[in-house]
Amino acid sequence: MMKYLQKLGKSLMLPVAVLPAAGILYGIGYWIDPVGWGSESAIAAFCIKAASALIDQMAILFAIGVAVGMADDHDGTAALSGLVSWLMITTLLSPAAVAQFKGIPVEEVPAAFGKIQNQFIGILCGIIGSTCYNKFKGTQLPDALAFFSGKRCVAIVSSLVSIVTALILFFIWPIVFAGLVAFGTALVNLGPLGAALHAFFNRLLIPVGLHHTVNSVFWFDVANINDLGLFWSGAEGAVKGVTGQYMAGFFPVMMYGLPAGALAMYHCAKPGKKKIAAGLLFSAAVSSFFTGITEPLEFAFMFLAPGLYLVHAILAGISAFVVSILGIRVGFNFSAGLVDYILSFKAPMANKPLMMIPVGLVFAVIYYVTFRFVITKFNLKTPGREDDDDTEAELNATLANNDFTAVAAAVLAGLGGKENVKSLDNCITRLRLEVKDYTKVDEKKIKSAGVAGVIRPSKTAVQVIVGTKVQFVADEMKKML
Repeated sequence: MMKYLQKLGKSLMLPVAVLPAAGILYGIGYWIDPVGWGSESAIAAFCIKAASALIDQMAILFAIGVAVGMADDHDGTAALSGLVSWLMITTLLSPAAVAQFKGIPVEEVPAAFGKIQNQFIGILCGIIGSTCYNKFKGTQLPDALAFFSGKRCVAIVSSLVSIVTALILFFIWPIVFAGLVAFGTALVNLGPLGAALHAFFNRLLIPVGLHHTVNSVFWFDVANINDLGLFWSGAEGAVKGVTGQYMAGFFPVMMYGLPAGALAMYHCAKPGKKKIAAGLLFSAAVSSFFTGITEPLEFAFMFLAPGLYLVHAILAGISAFVVSILGIRVGFNFSAGLVDYILSFKAPMANKPLMMIPVGLVFAVIYYVTFRFVITKFNLKTPGREDDDDTEAELNATLANNDFTAVAAAVLAGLGGKENVKSLDNCITRLRLEVKDYTKVDEKKIKSAGVAGVIRPSKTAVQVIVGTKVQFVADEMKKML
């Protein structure tokens, strides 16, 4: 199960890599026009719209990214199948469709179906697409249906599986949604403890995209709390020193804790992978600090190291508890980043906002020390520590021949020809292959291609150390196969 989650986590790296840029664009646009969100500045509107094109469609990116990443050979057919699954499920479970199925007005459709386009559904669709691809990509149909054989049948099978999945979700989804709303409502009268539990479950539900369900109970008017609205308006019902407690606890986490956690993950990365890890972690940390958009950073490790993500959720709960007890009250319109922090100084219900700085610095230290200890103690596979066995020497390895087609042909010949290759994949420095007959593998012939080395982990597994140009060799070999 852990290996499956880590594979899922690695497959998310492709779509997650584009999200920090969107977060930074949000920050620029929101900084230029913090009140109008683009209505008073064309430049701000341009930045915000560009960012929302990615952030608002995160679930679709996950559907495609997971489908490609989990496919045996990362073929684009799997991506198409993941997208087909997404379109099928979200259309069948849209409020308009559900209203038609039930024969009721759209207004009476359970609120759960208004939240069907979330990250959980995106990841689920990606898994459906990749699983169907892996299982049916080689299907042979009768001659009359030969056109639909092989990869052409994958999307069709994915659509059928998605219909069954949508039918199951039709009955289950409203129950899950209603249960979360009821749970959030039950926390209302617990004071600082309720704020802590809200923050904990807010983080814990992000992987399935249902954190907004619990948020709606506290931030808006679902249970007569309306923490966000009252904080900014100071209207009747707002209480100085109380209102804002369900938002304030996120600032130490998003502005200080997660960026410090990113630094810890960078320091824990393997020496040869620090530059690669830094590229993702730094931009994601900047996004978290300035805008409060944390998904690029959290999705970078939540599946690779779920235990560390649980620690993060616990620390978020502790942060909310401490901030609530100290009476610090700041809030946000967008998220708990630097822009909203500064703007909240002027809010009617703001209380002790400058105290957030020392508290945040303390949590930065706590996050860094805790993350670094947990990662090293339990050897967690955070970015830059994945189990791909790449060493610094391999990352510095170079091909003796930069004719990638010739290299791929020589390696393939040494493997016993394309008939002897069952599967081909690659990591940062290695070709990873599975062969049918290990006796046909000629290591000397493989090495004659100018590669750095050959490893035989098992009878059917062969790893060819190429170096950082491995992707070019893999692409050429895939054409030959």
